[in-house]
Amino acid sequence: MENLNELIEREDLKSMLEIAREFHGHICPYVALGIKASVVAMKELGVGRLGFNGSIEEEILAIVETNNCFTDGVQVATGCTLGNNSLIYLDLGKTALTLVKRGSWEGVRIYVDAERLRKYYPPEAMELFEKVVKRREGSFDEKRRLGEVWEKMGYRMLGIPKEEFVITRVKVPPIEQAPIFESIRCSKCGELVMSTRIIYVDEKPLCIKCAGESYHAVIGRGIVEVKK
Repeated sequence: MENLNELIEREDLKSMLEIAREFHGHICPYVALGIKASVVAMKELGVGRLGFNGSIEEEILAIVETNNCFTDGVQVATGCTLGNNSLIYLDLGKTALTLVKRGSWEGVRIYVDAERLRKYYPPEAMELFEKVVKRREGSFDEKRRLGEVWEKMGYRMLGIPKEEFVITRVKVPPIEQAPIFESIRCSKCGELVMSTRIIYVDEKPLCIKCAGESYHAVIGRGIVEVKK
């Protein structure tokens, strides 16, 4: 795989989008917008993609406000991921990214307004999206056609002017680095559990599930409570 930092420096967004295809599963407008917004934010902030040292220290944080395709584009472009604790998800339902430097806490927030971008979409794209994705009623041919149209739109999104984004300089309140917690074995299922997720019942350590307590999950609609 070609070095993503080199692609960013050359502003080779098309090659980055091809890499995102493998990560996301397909090319679509919003994974492309995640890449475009990330590159704009990195240039505005004067930073590059996270590498080994940067990801360990969480030097750059990407704060996203949605869990849709846009966020996958952000992860590919910035190197800030859920697993390296440099991606922070705010369940606000907005297509927005805030890229921030740890230490100075100076950041750039980029908001994408879907209505402003409708002029780039052919009518066929929205009609197919409504039927195939929103109503889940599309035929095999309609799904295939949406994939073709969506990919074409993805490449088109890479070329939109940055003036289509709402870009603001922000100051972010300090965010702690990810702490390392000890693991404790659940006395019922026998699995190791992060100590902060252990519940003691009659002085015995139990995981949340074995204790019969509710917990939270991120699904398509956002953060939801899962009840026993």
